[in-house]
Amino acid sequence: MVRLLVFCAALFGFTGVALGAFAAHGLKARLAAEQLATLQTAVHYQMLHALALLAVALLALYRPQPLLHWAGGFFLLGVLLFSGSLYLMVLAGWKLGVVTPVGGVSFLLGWGCLAFSALKLAR
Repeated sequence: MVRLLVFCAALFGFTGVALGAFAAHGLKARLAAEQLATLQTAVHYQMLHALALLAVALLALYRPQPLLHWAGGFFLLGVLLFSGSLYLMVLAGWKLGVVTPVGGVSFLLGWGCLAFSALKLAR
């Protein structure tokens, strides 16, 4: 599981930088300001949670516990649903407004799992 989390963290970091650069340089003249802001939000949350995944993986190496695996899973799901739906809405024109909040809730659940795992680590 740790290897998967590190791989996904690196993949999300790589694609986040690439998509951010593409939006800023390649799409600036083609998209409305609101669409660019939406892409920036997607990239921001993707990058933030790429780092969170990396932190979860490092913690899981130090002290493996189920809550850390749950946190990583929720962060993965959150990036796919939240950032992924925003990318598809802007770049493909798909109407996925219902999916985005589910990704946001996944982020919250991941952070909650991480918080509770920290309480267990302290013991």
